[in-house]
Amino acid sequence: MFSFFKKKKPEAETPAAVEPAVPASPVAAAQPEAPAEQPGFLRRLFGGDDMPAAPDVAAPGIAAPAPPETAPSAYEGQLFPETAERPVSEAEAKRSWMSRLKAGLAKTSSNLSLLFVGARIDEDLYEELESALLMSDAGMDATQFLLDNLRRKVKEDKLLDAAAVKVALKALLVDLLRPLEKPLELGRHEPLVMMIAGVNGAGKTTTIGKLAKHMQHHEQSVLLAAGDTFRAAAREQLMVWGQRNNVTVISQQSGDPAAVAFDAVQSGKARGVDVVMVDTAGRLPTQLHLMEELKKIKRVIGKGMIEAPHEILLVIDGNTGQNALAQVKAFDDALQLTGLVITKLDGTAKGGILAAIARTRPVPVYFIGVGEKLEDLQPFSADEFAEALLG
Repeated sequence: MFSFFKKKKPEAETPAAVEPAVPASPVAAAQPEAPAEQPGFLRRLFGGDDMPAAPDVAAPGIAAPAPPETAPSAYEGQLFPETAERPVSEAEAKRSWMSRLKAGLAKTSSNLSLLFVGARIDEDLYEELESALLMSDAGMDATQFLLDNLRRKVKEDKLLDAAAVKVALKALLVDLLRPLEKPLELGRHEPLVMMIAGVNGAGKTTTIGKLAKHMQHHEQSVLLAAGDTFRAAAREQLMVWGQRNNVTVISQQSGDPAAVAFDAVQSGKARGVDVVMVDTAGRLPTQLHLMEELKKIKRVIGKGMIEAPHEILLVIDGNTGQNALAQVKAFDDALQLTGLVITKLDGTAKGGILAAIARTRPVPVYFIGVGEKLEDLQPFSADEFAEALLG
């Protein structure tokens, strides 16, 4: 489902799971996940009240003992929700994603789709469409653009049926959103350096963790840089994602975030990793001194590697509506953004903000998110988005 393009490169040595400055072990990732009712789970798994001996736990930096090559035949082929995932086909994954996308955009789509139920093609319909688009935060510019072209389409094609008008509007929406549809291209640089920015609470750190996992699925080794040196919880959160994904996290307890980013780039080059992702502290566009700090981080990364950062992504909370457009303009002016990640679209009535972005500041949207799970972050598709809104 992912529109990644990458060069085939020789396999690089897997990066160490832990940076010496960040004492974390891959085994530690499993420790917080042990539920309180573990004995009950083990009884369900193995049967009876006898519990197996606890496995040996490796010390940080030491590989854990390899598991036995053969499992008990009584449980061979069984799947347990706590320990395994049911494999799905690409078609099943696509259907699952579309159902989640439609459910996430239901509040936005209901205001639009219901207008065409038994509607007459008259001025009242256009006025109601205008109100619905504005309420979805499509913005005046995009709303006027869609309505003007819809009127022209209805007149030229002599559309007399509400369903046909709905199809025409969906086609116009796809055409408007198409410039935002661009794949994230991997393998162009060694490493590919990505800088992640956004306001507080947009979901930057979680997005970085999800992106790291997705890139690993595409055979890319990843290194993370905890550039948010102001909020201790941000570093800890990123370290947890590093443990889950078994990737190195470059971190400092305090200090200059630009220095952390520089160290991460140098470490990534020395280790031969494919992707280096630099987290940054959340900030508002009105905090000019913090925006200047972002510019400094970008400059320092460029000193560590020519032409880096190669990707500068802005993470946006989809619930912020028209404020998201202001964020795109401010961060783009400061950093020259290469892409957007729009999160938290599930349950929002403001999904029309993508139309506003496409019309006013068409920065590519690499990913959209409709939930907390890993699979809830997927590449943006204009056709899928329009289908979820007006399908």
